[in-house]
Amino acid sequence: MAVTTDRDHKGGFVRPSSISESVHEQIYERIMSLEIPPGARIPIDRLARELNVSQTPVRDALTRLEREGLVRKAHLIGYSASPQLTQKEFDDLYRFRLMLEPESARQACLKLTSETLDRIESAAADMEKDEQPVGRSRYYRFARADAHFHDEILKAADNEFVRQALNDQHIHLHIFRLMFHSRVTQEALEEHERLLAAFRAGDADAAYQAMYDHIERSRDRLAAAFE
Repeated sequence: MAVTTDRDHKGGFVRPSSISESVHEQIYERIMSLEIPPGARIPIDRLARELNVSQTPVRDALTRLEREGLVRKAHLIGYSASPQLTQKEFDDLYRFRLMLEPESARQACLKLTSETLDRIESAAADMEKDEQPVGRSRYYRFARADAHFHDEILKAADNEFVRQALNDQHIHLHIFRLMFHSRVTQEALEEHERLLAAFRAGDADAAYQAMYDHIERSRDRLAAAFE
């Protein structure tokens, strides 16, 4: 059986992509579950031993996690898990979202095509496909799928400045790292369905309100992390 491989920008052999992806997922889950606490150093050699791999896929995974905002790299210090959001950062982040995402949902609805609607619905369906029992592993896969769903709406809105501004904050990964609770996923799915209904109906005002309500309720659910 052929093994799928990754190749660098020069076309050279790197390693089986399954190893790279597996290492990334394992470190991702450790960070999101707080097994690797916010601000904690992440020694590459120790992590490679624990995962029984060479240091190369660990380095690659940490580079990718740095792009995703979950890891930071400091000169002469190395990698560490990104700090947790403070309450002020959390509040500011949600105010930022409320300024941009409802209007983006409205614009997405006004510009919607059958193809973009299919992509948004497919992204929404991905959040319900996971057959594993409710738990941290499923919860954090949901976080990534949720980010993809919101990004498809931003793509449909067709404003790259807004999309980049929101993506640069790595919003979904940071807020899902705050706490674990199964109702966060269930209630989010129900709110997404209301948003999808507005898109299907071509009702831009309803899409705006559905997104606004979704973000407000998300904020209220996760605010308990600071109590």
